[in-house]
Amino acid sequence: MTTNESFMQRNYFLLRRLHSLTGVMPIGVFLLFHLTTNASIVWGMLDSREGATALERGVRTFQAEVDFIHSTPFLLLVEVFGLWLPIAFHSLLGVYYARTGRPNTGAYPYQANWRYTLQRTSGYIGILFIFYHVATLRWGWTWMVPGGVEWKHNFAASTMAQILRGGDEWTAAGAAVSAAYFVCVSMLVFHFANGLWTSAITWGLTISARAQKQWGYVCAGVGAALMLAGWASVLGFATIDPVKAREIELRHAAGKGGAAEVLPAPKP
Repeated sequence: MTTNESFMQRNYFLLRRLHSLTGVMPIGVFLLFHLTTNASIVWGMLDSREGATALERGVRTFQAEVDFIHSTPFLLLVEVFGLWLPIAFHSLLGVYYARTGRPNTGAYPYQANWRYTLQRTSGYIGILFIFYHVATLRWGWTWMVPGGVEWKHNFAASTMAQILRGGDEWTAAGAAVSAAYFVCVSMLVFHFANGLWTSAITWGLTISARAQKQWGYVCAGVGAALMLAGWASVLGFATIDPVKAREIELRHAAGKGGAAEVLPAPKP
């Protein structure tokens, strides 16, 4: 017996589950660790080491986290196969489902309508933001950054602050980038937290309304914690002084026996 069903239709349930799975792991797990690491610029300031200012504690803590990540063997392969390919798979399927779906939001409560719409909107925003974030910070596309600042892993905090400010001092373009980061990070966190809730339904883990409600509380708690970490990351980098942060990073590199690299000034 022949069928006119497409590949996507024939494998609908499998692809739906794979789409849900990649959104939670590895993408969601990476988001959790990534935001927690970036938030170390703030929670590192709470370290009580003597003889160090809050800024120095935050910069040193974040730099230690970045150094650890960049010491990972075969980092590029880990990124490509453990993150970039899953993100591409999840994004392409997400766009396909959003474009071919037949929403019936009129049959659902207002809150469900709002989540349905925001999940898809945040997905589109998330794809664009992730591309921009990786292209500018990992691939070195400095033409997309105000002032042409290049992020350097051995000057992690100061160059990130420059990117969000548009240079050592605040610029209008830098303020726009900071605002975009704040909004886009918030969208990504919502997309993950809401997707975490729907994934349990997709996998048949929360069948009853009571189970879905209880799991919703857990997802809301995870989302709130990640949202706090995301906001702390953006505000933390945007509000530190890049010049003072660079001085701390130079001392940190000297203490490790590293060479004191001189960074070029941001383009006017």
